[in-house]
Amino acid sequence: MTFDDLGLSADLLRTVSEQGYSQPTPIQTKAIPLVLDGRDIMAAAQTGTGKTAGFTLPLLQLLSVQRPPNARRPVRALVLTPTRELAAQVGESVEIYGKYLPLRSTIIFGGVGIRPQIDALRKGVDILVATPGRLLDHVSQKTLDLSQVEILVLDEADRMLDMGFIHDIRKVLALLPKKRQNLLFSATFSDDIKRLADGLLNAPILVEAARANTAAESVSQVVHQVDKNRKRELLSFLIGSRNWQQVLVFTRTKHGANRLAQQLEQDGIRASAIHGNKSQSARTRALADFKKGAVRVLVATDIAARGLDIDQLPHVVNYELPNVPEDYVHRIGRTGRAGCEGEAVSLVCVDEIKLLRDIERLLKKEVDKVVIEGFEHDPSIAAEPIINGRQNRGGGASRAGEQGRNGAKSNAGRSRTGGRPGAPRKEGAGRPAVSRQNKPRVRQAQSGSTGN
Repeated sequence: MTFDDLGLSADLLRTVSEQGYSQPTPIQTKAIPLVLDGRDIMAAAQTGTGKTAGFTLPLLQLLSVQRPPNARRPVRALVLTPTRELAAQVGESVEIYGKYLPLRSTIIFGGVGIRPQIDALRKGVDILVATPGRLLDHVSQKTLDLSQVEILVLDEADRMLDMGFIHDIRKVLALLPKKRQNLLFSATFSDDIKRLADGLLNAPILVEAARANTAAESVSQVVHQVDKNRKRELLSFLIGSRNWQQVLVFTRTKHGANRLAQQLEQDGIRASAIHGNKSQSARTRALADFKKGAVRVLVATDIAARGLDIDQLPHVVNYELPNVPEDYVHRIGRTGRAGCEGEAVSLVCVDEIKLLRDIERLLKKEVDKVVIEGFEHDPSIAAEPIINGRQNRGGGASRAGEQGRNGAKSNAGRSRTGGRPGAPRKEGAGRPAVSRQNKPRVRQAQSGSTGN
């Protein structure tokens, strides 16, 4: 099947072709015709499979065909996202695919000044992409009217609930017309998501492109068990000895991300950290540097686990395993996107064995264990409890990830962004923090090794 078979207009097919796409992904093939038919859908797919275009393309077509008679341009489509980086990514997709259509769109989120957003809304907007907190700010200031919304999209609904946005979502729903089309997109379908769908969707059609909570087959997964105090040393060795030029590394805490980035810099490896305590400008700059190759390693908390869309990102490293098994799937979904191959490496200490088992239970398979000689773990070390176990779930705080309504820093944010990298800059391989005489070698684990 091609995009020509989905019933899209010539203008949309033109932009799709200009982006280099000829065949829709499975989620696009299933979702686009249903959205064009006006149906409510509840859609799930693996991360990196084109969900954004799955609702953006038909949404643009519906709005361009059914133009209202007045020229005031009320908001007719509302896309809610959990984080400002995801809002920016969706907004960019709307702008790209709507290039040849007479529609206006804008993005509103916290962490930046509200005045330019007010000015954009006053000029009239057909499609509004927003985070819940800043959206309600505009409503309270009477700079936004949602009474004529025809299509509502909840993007990454599971993350929205995970971050404590349910009360804000209910407030927004109360402001919308009763009669509207609803599209719910989510990487996972928990019981909470199903309850939300029951009260939101009208006779929805369930659309699934793959079993929920599974990693793409294009991503190879491996675990290196190592003592906690040698993780950074092993990471530097892997980056340097294997000449990894673009690596996304996940930690559990903001402080840990900062510390690891500084340590990698000391090892001669260019690195930056991104997390909820960073300003919007600092986060944008770090991502841009990473995409263009000026920074070799981006160390992130789970704010980047959703939607960080980087073409052909080759390596993701779980420096620390997430406390929530589903977050592992989202993290490694940053690589192996759009059919490209990727590698996901997890550095696991004895404290994290239970977390690893939970992840394997979710995946319904064991992950290959490979020992790096010179970094064998010490079996005499006893496991210790992992502190701060709730941090990666957004802390239960509403509006986490927006860094507050008007730019205040959040203590428990997650974010995601989109974009394409430039060519990675050639850098030195970095200095492995091990002696040349004891250069580690890779071998398959003799015990505890499992196949996929």
